[in-house]
Amino acid sequence: MRQLVQDLRTGQTRLDTLPTPIAGPGHVLIQTSHSLVSSGTERMLVEFGRAGLLTKARQQPERVRQVLDKIKTDGLRPTLRAVFRKLDLPLPLGYCNVGTVLAVGSGVTDLRPGQRVVSNGAHAEIVCVGRQLVAPIPQAVTNEEAAFTVVGAIGLQGVRLLEPTLGETVVVLGLGLIGLLTAQLLQCNGCCVLGIDLDESRCELARTMGITAFSVLTTNPVQAVLAATSGIGADGVIICTATQSHEVMQQAAQLSRRRGRVVLVGTAGLHLNRADFYAKELRFQVSCSYGPGRHDPVYEQQGQDYPLPYVRWTENRNFQAILHLLETGQVQVKPLITQLVPLAEYTRIYDHLGRASAALASLLIYPEAVEQTHTLKLTEPHFTPTDGMVGLIGAGNFVGATLLPALQRPRATIWGIASASGLTGTRLARRHGIAVSTTDYRVLLNNPAIALIVIATRHNQHAQLTIDALQAGKHVFVEKPLAIYESELLAIIDAYHHSGKTLTVGFNRRFAPLVVHMKALLGGPVSRDIPMNVVATMNAGAVPPDSWVHDRAVGGGRLLGEACHLVDLVTHLTGSRVVAVCLNTLGNGFSETADSASLLLRYENGATGVINYFANGHTAYAKERVEVYSQGRTLVLDNFRTLTAYGFGGVSSKRMRQDKGHPELVKRLLAQLKNGGDSIIPFGDIINTTQTMLAALQSGREGRWVAVMGVGTIAEMVEP
Repeated sequence: MRQLVQDLRTGQTRLDTLPTPIAGPGHVLIQTSHSLVSSGTERMLVEFGRAGLLTKARQQPERVRQVLDKIKTDGLRPTLRAVFRKLDLPLPLGYCNVGTVLAVGSGVTDLRPGQRVVSNGAHAEIVCVGRQLVAPIPQAVTNEEAAFTVVGAIGLQGVRLLEPTLGETVVVLGLGLIGLLTAQLLQCNGCCVLGIDLDESRCELARTMGITAFSVLTTNPVQAVLAATSGIGADGVIICTATQSHEVMQQAAQLSRRRGRVVLVGTAGLHLNRADFYAKELRFQVSCSYGPGRHDPVYEQQGQDYPLPYVRWTENRNFQAILHLLETGQVQVKPLITQLVPLAEYTRIYDHLGRASAALASLLIYPEAVEQTHTLKLTEPHFTPTDGMVGLIGAGNFVGATLLPALQRPRATIWGIASASGLTGTRLARRHGIAVSTTDYRVLLNNPAIALIVIATRHNQHAQLTIDALQAGKHVFVEKPLAIYESELLAIIDAYHHSGKTLTVGFNRRFAPLVVHMKALLGGPVSRDIPMNVVATMNAGAVPPDSWVHDRAVGGGRLLGEACHLVDLVTHLTGSRVVAVCLNTLGNGFSETADSASLLLRYENGATGVINYFANGHTAYAKERVEVYSQGRTLVLDNFRTLTAYGFGGVSSKRMRQDKGHPELVKRLLAQLKNGGDSIIPFGDIINTTQTMLAALQSGREGRWVAVMGVGTIAEMVEP
């Protein structure tokens, strides 16, 4: 299948060939017939992609501050690599999709294959969309008309926020696609609508729809609105522009009556003049896309609807409302269609975005026959089973930034990469010379030439993918955490003992060069007999509260998902295993997804560990710090860049480029794959660390120390 994407580094808009996605739980697979190009929204994305680095930086000053902080803590070279990796991410274009259902995932019972639907899917021949973002099309509505549903819902949400009443005068600033639809929706509400735009041709189109429209090039809009309202001003203003100018907000205030309402649906500069809003006591609100549920992963990805009696108009119900208005003819969209363009000729549209000649509403038309394949061969692989090949599941930022470069330094033979959408997986495959991209990870498990499966997906998928890979007879490397529930851990242990294969978790810190040096200074294997105190602090930084990592069922919470790194590191340094843990979180009350906490660890050999995981520190401060106190000696590791030794004879300090151990971990893993031998991380350590984090959550719930060996029967199943 093919999909339109924007390359943020080169500025190129291109049509990529990708593997077909699979309908996961709660999702719908749709073959596209039409998609709408929203000239305003997509113009901004395309222009951003085509802009130079300095222009991009000026448009995102907050990102620039984050980059400067990262340079202070991590150094210039790692920061620049991270920036350029972000720019390498392809941006899918489009959000107004019409097509036919091909398949539905588990849990979707009210849609069927062959049914016509609208969704916010991208410009792609086949899209996979969460059920709450899909609505069936009434029979009387054509595909061309239905393509306006999603963009119409954007205008509808702005109207709902304005709360217009019958007979009020409302000004629509900007008569682009969303503005013209918004004006019609206001007419349906019984409002007197005044439209304002720079383009006289759009004003003329608005007039054909019964809208009083003014061009700012020929009319003073403030005087025109005052004249139309007997000097009162507009009851409400809805801004549908696509600009960074701050003058739009000033104009909206001037057009309004006292105690009027202003709603921003499009984009505009937000340097507000207090005097403009103060004098009239204006109410200002920004509209969030299609309505309640937008950007809420629980609603959009997990399919949990908001109860209608309490949230009458969600995203999906707004879609349905627009489709009803199209069905009854109360909203007319056919006059808005400027051109219909075959997908293969997309440059006819995108080459003109941002120009005066840009079309108001262009529809992309898709071929009826689309090749469906979940596996895409980018090059012809020439490997043999003796190569001990690698299959990679997951294509997120960590994979591209860290795992793939680490795997390719020792020239690992990567046969293929599996990703849910196929877009990022295919991009990484092309960039790193990987032969196969697939959306079906079972293709990797069923390939007898693949010896090692690398798993780097969202945390809730780690356990089942690990079990599947072990049962398929593969060695497994899985990113942390190994599991987010005790039942998963028990199932993994059972699969491991029956597989005869190795299992490695991505606890890379123990392989960092400076940690290796610390271990040597402490006495190597002898350190297990020397009790010590270890304090490890991670200045993790804040993560938006709606991120999937905070979802207990998906990310497990940041403590479970990230603090486990430090538990393994302390375990490695002490040469012992945790026997008891006590967790104390920030604030009153306990949450399993708290992200600022301290863990106290008690080890078998008498050592103690203190792990501080904080999300409320400053980003300019070093992210990680480890202190070891033992036998009148002290070691201080600062952000894996500097090691300072006190009391170790002639050894004082060691400094190097930041290295958290990923290259060495992968090097040893591949050597083990080739030559055999013991696991590079003892399986007992892996289980003990996972068990410790689960016990820590129990400690937080119950407010007491918890014996790690007492959590379930896990310890009895692991070798000493």
